[in-house]
Amino acid sequence: MASSDKTLIVITGPTAIGKTQLCLDIARHFDIPIINADSRQIYKELSIGTAKPTAEERQQVRHYFVDILNLQDYYSASLFETQVMDLLSELFKHSNYALMAGGSMMYIDAVCDGIDDIPTIDDETRATMKQRLADEGLQKLCEELQRLDPEYYEIVDRQNPKRVVHALEICTMTGRTYTSFRRRERVQRPFRIVKIGLNRDREELYNRINARVDKMMQQGLLKEAETFYPMRELNALNTVGYKELFEYFNGRWSLDEAVERIKGNTRRYARKQLTWYKKDPLIRWFHPDNKQAIIDYIITESS
Repeated sequence: MASSDKTLIVITGPTAIGKTQLCLDIARHFDIPIINADSRQIYKELSIGTAKPTAEERQQVRHYFVDILNLQDYYSASLFETQVMDLLSELFKHSNYALMAGGSMMYIDAVCDGIDDIPTIDDETRATMKQRLADEGLQKLCEELQRLDPEYYEIVDRQNPKRVVHALEICTMTGRTYTSFRRRERVQRPFRIVKIGLNRDREELYNRINARVDKMMQQGLLKEAETFYPMRELNALNTVGYKELFEYFNGRWSLDEAVERIKGNTRRYARKQLTWYKKDPLIRWFHPDNKQAIIDYIITESS
């Protein structure tokens, strides 16, 4: 653990677990802003489908990394790491605490542990894999990834061609698993890191996910997704909530089926998030309602 008197509080957990209200309470308690670790809430255009903090919530507590990009803009976990580290150097001038919260696993790992030293893909491998995706389809590439790197296959978003293809590019170019490049030693940060994971009973979590999807539809998710349908090939829109409704617009599914697919895919994503987090022994788990216990733990661990 770093000897610094500065502490980065990290609050994470699966989608719909109840991070928003707890993080607002924690931020107010320590009088600090929230560094948002969500790879989709950074886009200005995406609101309903990303469960973005409301204008009122952002007025109560300042949020960083919300509404900073347009859909066409490039972004990565590496850029997030660099920008958050720069921000922390400023925030720690005014407080001994900083708070980062969200559910994007790679963004959180990038700040806490540093970005993995993954090889650059050569042009020939990239072109070959791009052609294979076009010729064979995503399902075939997923089957190959399961054979070459079963560990990464279990946690990757298998409906995200960019992630699947990149992992296969690494496997085929180096003869090693993608996972092997993601096991570097943690970077030592010049501040303490206190990690808090939020979880609930599985049935309770699933009910919350289903209810949130219903609420998003009531709030106008269908209209929001329709606006982006012409841009559906953008990577930022390869996101649960939008991609299922795109299938409704192109006539593949009924609206009811699309909504049920959103719920099912969100539950699946929540399981993947928990699988990822459970491998981190530094995370201390709490129920989201145990606010005082969480505050007490933060104070104890940072003293």
